[in-house]
Amino acid sequence: MSIHPQVIEKNGVKEFVVLPYEEFLAIRDELEDYEDLKVLRREKSESAGLSSRPLDDILKEFEG
Repeated sequence: MSIHPQVIEKNGVKEFVVLPYEEFLAIRDELEDYEDLKVLRREKSESAGLSSRPLDDILKEFEG
């Protein structure tokens, strides 16, 4: 991903960054995907060793 930030300074100190809207959306989507991945990994780690059932078996209970 390539970004084109514009840095805005206040009193000689970098204070803000402005991005094209499309680049902002791309960064936001990447961050959301990363957060989802972290949650998935945490949940997978926490559920290690727990008993499980195949999804097909569970779906059959609802069809019944």
